[in-house]
Amino acid sequence: MNKTRRKTRLINVGGVNIGGEAPISVQSMTTTRADDLKATVSQIFQLEEAGCEIVRVAVPDHASASLLSKIKKEIHIPLIADIHFDYQLGLIALEEGVDCLRINPGNIGSRSKLEKVVASAKEKKIPIRIGINAGSLEKDLLEKYGYPTAEAMAESAFRALNILEEMEFYDTKVSLKASHVALAVEAYRLFSAKSDYPLHLGVTEAGTLFTGSIKSAVGLGLLLSEGIGDTLRVSLAADPVEEIRAGFEILKALELRHRGINVIACPTCGRLEIDVIKLANEVEKKLGTIKVPLNISILGCVVNGIGEGMEADVGIAGGRDSGVLFKKGEIVRKVKADEIYDALITEAIEVAREKQNLK
Repeated sequence: MNKTRRKTRLINVGGVNIGGEAPISVQSMTTTRADDLKATVSQIFQLEEAGCEIVRVAVPDHASASLLSKIKKEIHIPLIADIHFDYQLGLIALEEGVDCLRINPGNIGSRSKLEKVVASAKEKKIPIRIGINAGSLEKDLLEKYGYPTAEAMAESAFRALNILEEMEFYDTKVSLKASHVALAVEAYRLFSAKSDYPLHLGVTEAGTLFTGSIKSAVGLGLLLSEGIGDTLRVSLAADPVEEIRAGFEILKALELRHRGINVIACPTCGRLEIDVIKLANEVEKKLGTIKVPLNISILGCVVNGIGEGMEADVGIAGGRDSGVLFKKGEIVRKVKADEIYDALITEAIEVAREKQNLK
């Protein structure tokens, strides 16, 4: 795997650095409308707890736009306003003090409208994300290419960037999303070969928790393994907290971020002496709020046993009526079958506290 990050210019979104040598950030979007203040803030709190580093909210109307400053005052992570069709909503969002604005060149309107938004963002020193979507490209590009292509998406992005650069605005990041994995990957590759703007990765409308996570892992994994990408969202038809979990799992799998637990568990087979499936899921759920990196091994028989978990912080190797609890590759003690879960949880929490105190 190519672990050399593509060199991009650095921008700052509400205190979070994006691009340059900054960590790849994980973000999500609320399922609530911005005009439902209580529900929106509540959901953002849940996302913060899960590790969300930047959050985006839909701004479909003036009522939603006018509440953005109140949302921002309540939360602890940067707030992005998602703007479509009506450039005036972007102007209101900027007045409300959002940390970033996401606009889609394919539906924001004429050049003059885009220029008004950019002028306001420049005055207020607020970054803009140029969000290209294969499903909403400009009509002339669709006529030129016949259908949404990676080339059309890249051209749309550069067209918008040219306008911003003519206005001496460079505080920009770009996304080139499509619901087809191969199309999105190729669009990002084309763009990144010609530009040093930071990239927000995503496979849009990826699907359910199961299929969407797989599509996103494939698409984002390919790009990240090539050094492409500075921030990401896993777009799922699911609780947005699951987007954060999936995003960090993708980054952990590529060893690009280390946050929270990493469960190493046996695949199912006829040699299992303990219920690994149930135990692994219960442990992952119970310890999901741990923030420090923690490797937990759950191994179900003597074939692989502790050998597979030698590098784990803590783990269990199951036997017929009992198991052995181990820590950092060393056996701590033997535990009865009905005590395995509690023993593993207790030890994992203790190790997490030790790591936290060392920070």
